[in-house]
Amino acid sequence: MKIAIINGPNLNTLGTREPELYGNTPFETFLSGLRQQYHQHQISYFQSNDEGALVTALQQAGEECEAVVLNAGAYTHTSIAIADAVRSLEIPVIEVHISNIFAREEFRRRSYLTPVCKGLIAGFELDGYRLAVEHLIR
Repeated sequence: MKIAIINGPNLNTLGTREPELYGNTPFETFLSGLRQQYHQHQISYFQSNDEGALVTALQQAGEECEAVVLNAGAYTHTSIAIADAVRSLEIPVIEVHISNIFAREEFRRRSYLTPVCKGLIAGFELDGYRLAVEHLIR
């Protein structure tokens, strides 16, 4: 199975940004272990701080992959464009958040993505990505 992991703004700073919320592990380190664990599957990775680049990556994943794991970061709460891109895909998309967005600020409790995604995993730190991949390959 070919799965795309797509991360949004500020997720390139994992490992150093607010470690009390996001942990101390850089995403690339976590991704290396995830790829080893699921070596029989192809896991691609894309991260951008730009909304349009995320829309393009989703459209491309829709043509090249069988599923997407998406953490749109703060765009989760603001981007109708990303929600529209997800809605247009014919493959499953699982929304992932490292922290529990429902236990944080009020504005983070609203997701434009949840209604158009297959499911939502939040609050399990980086392990949420593994849970999403595990579900998709079953």
